[in-house]
Amino acid sequence: MERGGDDLKLLGTWASPFVIRVKLALSFKGQSYENIEEEDLYNRKSELLLKSNPVHKKVPVLIHNGRPVCESQLIVQYIDESFNNTGHSLLPMDPYERATSRFWAAYIDDKLCHLSPHGILVYTLVFAFLNGVWSNLLIDASHMLQLFASVFQGGKAKSEEEKAKALKQTYTAVETLELAFREYSKGKPFFGGDSVGYLDIILGGMIPVVHYIEAHYGIKLFDSTRSPLLKSWMECFGTLDATKSVLPSVESLIEYSKMKQARAAASAATN
Repeated sequence: MERGGDDLKLLGTWASPFVIRVKLALSFKGQSYENIEEEDLYNRKSELLLKSNPVHKKVPVLIHNGRPVCESQLIVQYIDESFNNTGHSLLPMDPYERATSRFWAAYIDDKLCHLSPHGILVYTLVFAFLNGVWSNLLIDASHMLQLFASVFQGGKAKSEEEKAKALKQTYTAVETLELAFREYSKGKPFFGGDSVGYLDIILGGMIPVVHYIEAHYGIKLFDSTRSPLLKSWMECFGTLDATKSVLPSVESLIEYSKMKQARAAASAATN
């Protein structure tokens, strides 16, 4: 749990892409930590979570020597700066390159993970996976923002036209990210070049969900036609020793989704 006098605790849920990001950063920085799993974020948040993140009440939260740090991107940056003597730097040293890395990290969250129309499809599918909700839901804004953390509310069924539009927009976002990877990797295997960098960590948290969406829904977000570089990146990233111990398998996600579905069905039957 402790390394070099540092006491690190991570509050999270193992299937969350945002929590996985933090675990990846800690792994690449060689940091040991105590993993504290939040069992039921929607109905029974822990007192430690409510105390550590009283504003948003969501995971991940990294507690470093008793002081909480919230929001996955900020946590990854904090880890990089706090443990700059271990491992290589995740963010570039050049101020301009650091700024552009943060720009593309925001793009990933906006277009693939969060609330823009581009991200709604992915979030809807992931919500169904995490919560066992298998009807086609259009999740409202508060629902999306609290996908892995807070109280959720249902919405109305999406039309086939809306779903097709969301899928097209998501693919467009992936193609834009493919061009960014081509520019920043400069023919190397990672966004960071020869070694894993900040953007690899940010997007790397999405890899288990990308595999799950493909296995469960037959939707390939990264493929050899639309995004061959990202597909190769994903395969390469998943083989690294620092990622193998962090990224959950698609089989474990499928089993988890079945469990959630069974619980949702049982709850519906008793109500």
